[in-house]
Amino acid sequence: MITKEVLFSIFPYARKSKLDLDLMLIVLNDSFQHSSLTTLNRRASFLAQVAHESAQFTVVSENLNYSAAGLRKVFRKYFPTDELAAEYARKPSKIANRVYANRMENGDEASGDGWRYRGRGFIQLTGKRNYRLCGKDLGINLLEDPDYVSRSPVGAIESALWFWTVNNLNSYADRDDLKGQTRKLNGGFNGLEERLKYYEEVKRVLANE
Repeated sequence: MITKEVLFSIFPYARKSKLDLDLMLIVLNDSFQHSSLTTLNRRASFLAQVAHESAQFTVVSENLNYSAAGLRKVFRKYFPTDELAAEYARKPSKIANRVYANRMENGDEASGDGWRYRGRGFIQLTGKRNYRLCGKDLGINLLEDPDYVSRSPVGAIESALWFWTVNNLNSYADRDDLKGQTRKLNGGFNGLEERLKYYEEVKRVLANE
């Protein structure tokens, strides 16, 4: 069982979370009992991944407040010139609408879908397609209420578990392959060192619980 004491011993920055951590731990512990997170490896990798993606449970909505230089570095494909980057700099909704336009079932830039279906939750559910499919499985209309995913730890964990399940991330946990799991989840190896650190620490702590 994950208690606040255990949580803070591994993820001290979680103390700064604005979420209801008592509720989060109830949902998390219930998930350990009633989902496919049945083994030490699965639980440790899930916690490690969501902790990294959410900055230790403090971030549940994607931050797109980029400077012009940041846009040129991170989203060069969408901002090929300094002039275009300067036009969008520090305008999160405009940035999201451009970067996420015309993919993941999102409409064009003018549709506003990029911002409406930006990354939310503990694994940053992103794109109209994921919100539609996740909502269907949860029995919630996330196309109408996308903020459900970030409004409370319930939606944040439910959406993360949905993403985890449909992408078969347990199969990587079963092979103790956090690197492969990270690539499947993230599309690359961003933050791999921190994810591995969390993974080993969670395994150590949970093994003694």
